[in-house]
Amino acid sequence: MKQIISALPIVFLFLAMLFSPKAVFEGAESGLLLWFQIVFPTLFPFMLISGLMHAGGGINIIARLFGRMFSVLFATSKNGAFAVITGFLCGYPMGAKVSADLVRAGRITQNEGAYLLSFCNNTSPVFIMNFIVWKTLGREDLMIPTLLILVGVPVFLSLLFRRFYLKGEKHFPDVDQKDTNIRKTVDFTMLDACLTDSFESIVNVGLYIIFFSILISLPGNITADNKILAVILPTLEMTNGILMVNRLLADLSVSYPLILGLTSFGGFCAAAQTQCMIKDTGLPFLPYIIQKLTAAAAASLAGALYMRMF
Repeated sequence: MKQIISALPIVFLFLAMLFSPKAVFEGAESGLLLWFQIVFPTLFPFMLISGLMHAGGGINIIARLFGRMFSVLFATSKNGAFAVITGFLCGYPMGAKVSADLVRAGRITQNEGAYLLSFCNNTSPVFIMNFIVWKTLGREDLMIPTLLILVGVPVFLSLLFRRFYLKGEKHFPDVDQKDTNIRKTVDFTMLDACLTDSFESIVNVGLYIIFFSILISLPGNITADNKILAVILPTLEMTNGILMVNRLLADLSVSYPLILGLTSFGGFCAAAQTQCMIKDTGLPFLPYIIQKLTAAAAASLAGALYMRMF
């Protein structure tokens, strides 16, 4: 009986796709174009360079330059500073990938990896400025408050989340590595390994985007009257969801907080990408979802307060 119940959604999805081939094609096409035109050229170079820095010892330089400062600000170890930088600057799911890579390599503890995952896997500032503020909202006056809210909320929440992971310590310890002082030469063999790993990761991201884009396209065009679909569908994939919220809700005082909340959460597509990146690391996934939902609620509240006050 349990197997039948768990298989019902898959059977229903199969039938829906079978009887809606046009919607499936359009969803797959839009997801593929989104990945190929925006996500791939934006994310793949950062995946590659982060892999090269990890393999070639560049993380040690970042740790020396920013380790002490980030230890004071975020209570991270020196190596953990690299995950914070990439997570805030490069966008989903780079924060999760770098945190997972550091855990796998033994550069940070698993406990610190879970803490980093709680707040540094975020939307990139470039996406916020270009797609949300300029393309979707068309309001340059919202640039500063949008950036402040979407960057400031996870920074503030890190003050709360760290209490669950530090266990009375002031900051996470630096992990001793025997090979830290060994010079690693960047050669074509290393480049080939990093290219393969980065390509595999970016393809997985693309497949998730295509799948969730198909799910969004299956119900067809919806209106604000379809309250259940209007609430569920935008949460599946962030980019399409933001456009959907902006289209369905003309009142900016309502749509703006919802867009901030969705962006802070990242959508279930970004959550699936994150789970893919942290597999085989032991990093907990359910606490991550709870923490992202907390951040989404805080960002929405901050957006609603801003619209009411200004």
